[in-house]
Amino acid sequence: MNANQSIRFASALDGITHTERMIESVCTEFGVGEEHYGEILISLTEAVNNAVVHGNKLDSNKMVSVDFTVDGDDMVFRVTDEGPGFDFENIPDPTSPENLEKPNGRGVFLMRSLADVCDFEELGRVAVLRFKDVVSVSVQG
Repeated sequence: MNANQSIRFASALDGITHTERMIESVCTEFGVGEEHYGEILISLTEAVNNAVVHGNKLDSNKMVSVDFTVDGDDMVFRVTDEGPGFDFENIPDPTSPENLEKPNGRGVFLMRSLADVCDFEELGRVAVLRFKDVVSVSVQG
């Protein structure tokens, strides 16, 4: 079992496909249940979409990386872009009436809602998503 995995790809929306394959692989390998699989899939695809579109502005010369580790019974994913970062402390609430009709602005909200822990590092260039107690296969190390 590989409790540490990484993928790296140029900023393009097909990076989401690479991420989905990684999620499928690690969730199968570590026995993640279906309810957690959906939460992980949605959170990570939102994080990668944000990295590609908002972080790197679809610049194919910039890279996105997705790093995965197992920490006890937790899964931790780090999504890193090469953009300027963003003010993650002051994101408009997408559930506020004035924001309900807006076509975007829900990604971080979903990430924070679905992951047990959603932190940002390096001025927002790194999203860290932790899913607690989802690993059901013991990791030998």
